[in-house]
Amino acid sequence: MSWILFTLIAVFFQTFRNAIQSQLSATVPTAGVTLARFLFAPPLAAVYVYLTSVRDNIGIPEFPAKFWMFICLAAILQIAATSLMVQLFKQKNFAVGAGLAKSEALMAGVLGMLFFGSYLSLLGWLGIGIGAIAVFILSGWRKGGDLTLKTVIIGLACGTCFALTSLYVREASHTLDVPYIQGAGWVLFWVLSLQTIILCSFIAIKQPDTFKKLAALPGKTLAASVTSFLGSVGWFTAMALQHVAYVKTLGQLEVFTTMLISLIWLKQPVKKHEIIGLLLIAIAAILVMWS
Repeated sequence: MSWILFTLIAVFFQTFRNAIQSQLSATVPTAGVTLARFLFAPPLAAVYVYLTSVRDNIGIPEFPAKFWMFICLAAILQIAATSLMVQLFKQKNFAVGAGLAKSEALMAGVLGMLFFGSYLSLLGWLGIGIGAIAVFILSGWRKGGDLTLKTVIIGLACGTCFALTSLYVREASHTLDVPYIQGAGWVLFWVLSLQTIILCSFIAIKQPDTFKKLAALPGKTLAASVTSFLGSVGWFTAMALQHVAYVKTLGQLEVFTTMLISLIWLKQPVKKHEIIGLLLIAIAAILVMWS
């Protein structure tokens, strides 16, 4: 199924984007690292929408009021989620920070059921329970555990914001009377554009030196934007085709690619209890998908 392919594409590029942001966070403030994700992405999204529309001879769709509401909510929540992710990098090592943020899949199931008309079976609730246990293990359940309550709270908040972002992205794409490829592309373009404007305005007023710090790292800044754009194409398109909980569940494959990058690229060892916790998060997400 095509949604599976788009999800795997998203996982591949998001894993590298997270690693790049983790490195940027060492010298760049949180807002700047977050901006690096969006800075060069809107032009790429514009080209993507244009090419896919020309190819299929589709014009510009009408954008209803609900579309703009969903776009604004998704843009703001994703900025918040990305900022929390950067904070996680500063609280704990790369692999576990990303693992905690993967509570997004479970949160999407819960929030989707409560507010978006989705339904979770008993098997789904079992997945949520296992996910809670996984987070408990990652939080340092035994003596010598090196995560704090603050890190756990940030991780869960990050997952919640990412989940809401995904749910609103799906809702926005379904308000447009165009095929799923173009619908997802338009949502991506407007979300990225709004995020870039918001962050650039904030940084210009509050942290103007941040632009200099990003300019000093042009390669990593560009790489963060490109990998983010490509990953977002995958996520947005997959979520236009399939329920968010299913997409984010398959996206749990990122946990394993994250651990590999953490070991090979960032030279950060993964402890035994961390591996157990990350594996349990993956199992919990699978249960949500099968429910």
